[in-house]
Formats: sequence, structure tokens, C-alpha cells
Amino acid sequence: MELSWFKKGTIYQIYPRSFNDSNDDGIGDLRGIIDKLDYLQSLHVDILWLSPIFSSPNDDNGYDISDYCSIMPEFGSMEDFDELLQKTHDKGMRLILDLVANHCSDEHNWFKEAKKSKDNPYRDYFHWKKPEDDGGPPNNWKSFFGGSAWEYDTKSEEYYLHLFTKKQPDLNWENPKVREEIYNAMRFWLDKGVDGFRMDVIPLISKREGYPDAPDVGFRKIIEDVYANGPRLHEYLKEMNEKVVRHYDAFSLAEGVGINHENAGLYIDYDRRELDMLYHFDILECTIVNGKFEETSPFDLVNMKSIFKKWRDAVHEKGWLANAMGNHDFARMTSRFGDDKQYWAESAKMLFIMQSTQNGTLNIYQGDEIGMTNIVLESVDEVRDVQSLNFYNENSKTKKLSQESALEMINREGRDNARTPVQWNDEINGGFSLGEPWLKTNPNYVNINVRKQNNDPDSILNFYRNLLQIRKENDVFVYGDFKELGFNNSSIYVYKKVLKKEQIIVILNFEGTEGYFEIKENLIEAIVLINNYNKYKIEGDIIHLEPYQGLIFKV
Repeated sequence: MELSWFKKGTIYQIYPRSFNDSNDDGIGDLRGIIDKLDYLQSLHVDILWLSPIFSSPNDDNGYDISDYCSIMPEFGSMEDFDELLQKTHDKGMRLILDLVANHCSDEHNWFKEAKKSKDNPYRDYFHWKKPEDDGGPPNNWKSFFGGSAWEYDTKSEEYYLHLFTKKQPDLNWENPKVREEIYNAMRFWLDKGVDGFRMDVIPLISKREGYPDAPDVGFRKIIEDVYANGPRLHEYLKEMNEKVVRHYDAFSLAEGVGINHENAGLYIDYDRRELDMLYHFDILECTIVNGKFEETSPFDLVNMKSIFKKWRDAVHEKGWLANAMGNHDFARMTSRFGDDKQYWAESAKMLFIMQSTQNGTLNIYQGDEIGMTNIVLESVDEVRDVQSLNFYNENSKTKKLSQESALEMINREGRDNARTPVQWNDEINGGFSLGEPWLKTNPNYVNINVRKQNNDPDSILNFYRNLLQIRKENDVFVYGDFKELGFNNSSIYVYKKVLKKEQIIVILNFEGTEGYFEIKENLIEAIVLINNYNKYKIEGDIIHLEPYQGLIFKV
């Protein structure tokens, strides 16, 4: 296996708007990130991923880009970015940007021109269709954020496609000029020294010919079979790699929406030379049955084990995965998969033991290293996420749920949970800003914050630091062959990883009660690399576990 720098590295995702505000306007910015580079270096992370920092009207918090080669003014200037990039490199870290290539903003000059007339040169940069005979949209496609995926333009009497908000028109990748525009934007940043791109919803860029109606199946299945994996997708990805990425010491990370374990190899097989790696949504969506805000199920550990296994088997020695348990689009990891109350610290540490020992490039989302949790928004007036607001407004019309139940669902699943400001200390707004934050700060910042944990050797933060350092020193964490032990145990996750003469055993209790596991390995003579308690108990072949206890043995 080729040991590329990005495989063993740890990615730390920064959501700039919520990371650190340097000028107290309530919005995080580039200088705020610069101010925290020493902190990021202290975590032993290797690659910083910035969610979009480009010019945008912020209909979807920067994922609606109005200029791919300029900085959003509220984040700072190009000079600020250049300084951030240089100082990141000076500290031995790399930096990647979020490439949003499926759609842009309706305030981008391309779309402004496209709306002027049907024969405008930019018209074919987007997907336009005539209405149906009844005046309705061209097909039954639904937006990811609710409602129709088509918006009517009264001037031209045609609809344009937007798989996300109506202010995010989808780009027409069939047009070679569009592709070259995106490639030129990529070159602009790579020439500055950026180390690669995380590619937002990249599986959606090729649309199916004729825009056929979606079948009456769950939304997740519609994404896979209708929106993603289009007929020319792999042609485009190969072209992007050949024309751009391969000419730089850079890598491409795909957001794998609509990709499953059966077709993943088409994206990341080494021989195909398309993308360097992807992260999938099966773990992030393992408690979501159909679609966010539609139907959920209780957490099932055996199901999670099965997901990890099928993806390992699918890409074994043929490609590479990123390993993510949280990001800006999902509720907080500890609140979803652990216990954010009685066993908050223990479960946060245990989950990170699991994540850091799965195969693939490790992805950490900002704030998870201090165990940040979901927030309770008291009313819809405090909600900022467009997806959550669309759900709430649509529900107000259908009255499928009470308003109280709808808000409760937003508090459980909504994206604002991950976007609350990072909690740096116990001062006003958690030290994020002296101004009013764009999104409410979680009140638990008084107890959960970086300053409080920084000098506490038993904190979640220092647990992350310690484990990341150990991971750097032991290749078996990243590249080891995986062997499940007790696969059908619904409470305890145990596995062995082997790389040449290196061997570790990972034992994780996913319950808030004591547990035990029978294991034939000789753990008495093994070295304990990590333990989220200050004790453990072995009697013969039985290891006794505390609630949410996690251990790594080197044998």
C-alpha cells in the first residue's frame, strides 16, 4: 500500500463561522483561525479543512458561492488567507478547502447573466426546462432541503434546477466551459499552495438524461439512484484528476452522498485515478431510516459494526476511505452515539478510541475534542439552519407534527447542533466573541470549554492529544488488518488489528452499565496504550468493563 501523507494524517474540520471571532462581530473569521493555530498544532492534527470561505450571500452558510476566487468579506481578506496558509505550513500542517462544484449561488455572475435571456452565453451553465403542460415543474424531484427542486423564472418562463435551496442553482457539467471554470478555480487555490479539496456533494454533478421522474421510494434511495452516480460522472472525475489534481502534491476527498459500498471502488480504486478518498454517510446516518426529519431508529451497535465491516471489505487494498463520526451537517457525535449527561466524558473518550482505530484517514470535527454536545434551542426564532427552517415551515403547512414536536426533532437532528460556537473558556459566549454570536452559544460552555480542559490531565481534550500522539507512533492503528471478535455482541465492540509484528486489541463498552467480555488473548502481559478509566479488571479470560469504558492493548 502506498503510504501517502494524507492517509496517516488526521484531518480537523473547521467551520469558520463558528470557530473563533477575532473582531467581535459575532462571526468567526480567518484571523480567528490564525490566532488558534498553536492550539490546533497541540492537538497533533495534520490537515485543516476549512468549510467554504468564498464570497457568498450565505443562504446556506457559504455553500452558495458567488465568487470562487475571492474571500467572503466577513471572514477577512485574501491577505488574511495567505497568512493563514503560510503559518499553517510553517507549523507543519496542511490546509484543504471545500470545493462546491455541483451548484453556485444565484448571485454569481454566471447565473445573473443566464437569467437575462435564453440565448445568453451563460444560459447553458445551468439546467433549464420548460414547464409541464399544466405549468408545473418538469419532474417530481425534491430538494434536499424540502419542496420542489425546480424554481420558476417568470421572465424566461422556464424552470431551473436546484437540488438544494432555490438560491443554489445546479451547474451544468455537460457544458465543458463550466468544467473549465471549476478547474481554473481549483488551480487558483492550488497555485497558492493549498493542499487539496474536500469536494461537496461531488457525486451529484452528472444529471441523468431527460431528467426522469424519481420513483416512489425513500429519499435516501432516490439520492443513490436518481441524483447521484450519473452517466458521465466518472468521466468528469477522471478529467478533473488529469487536468488539475495530479499536477500538484494535493489530494481529493469526496463527500460520498449517494455512494454505497458496492460502487465506492468506481470512485477511489487506485487504478482508476479519479479521487484519492471518500467518506460515506452510512455511519453518520445509521440511526436515520429514510431521511433527516423523517424517521429515526434506536442506535444499534451490531448494525454499526456491520457498516464498518462492509466498507472495509469493499475497499480492501483497492482504495482509501476517510473516517468521520461527525461534521457540520449532523448532530454532535457524543449526543448521538454516547451519553452526553451521566457518562459524558467517558463516552466521548470511548467513541474517539473507536474512531481513531478504524481504518482510513481520521476526521475530527471542531469541538468534538472537548466533547461539545447538542444544544436546546428554545424556539424556532433561534434556529439558523436553512434545512431545519424549511422542515419547520413545511411542517407548519402539513401539520404532520405539532410545533413542539417539530422543534424537538430539530434539537435532536438539526445541523445547528454542530454549528454552535466553539467553547474556548467560561467567559461571555464561551470566549468565541464579545459580540452577539450569529448562532446561540451552548449554555454548557461554563463547564465544557478548552481552557478548563487544557490543564486537566484527565480531560477529553488531553485524551485526544494523547491518543493522537500514540496513533502517530503506531502504524497498526491506520493500516492494520482488522479482525472482529464477538461480532454479534450488541453491547461491546472488540477487534484486533495486525500489521506485520504489530498488534493491538480494542475493547469498547457501549452501555451505561458494567459489562464483561470473554477473550482468549493473553492481556495480562499486554501493554495498555490507552484507557479512559484509571483501572481495569481481568479475571482469567474475562475482562470486566466500566460503563462506556474503552481500552487499547498492545500485544
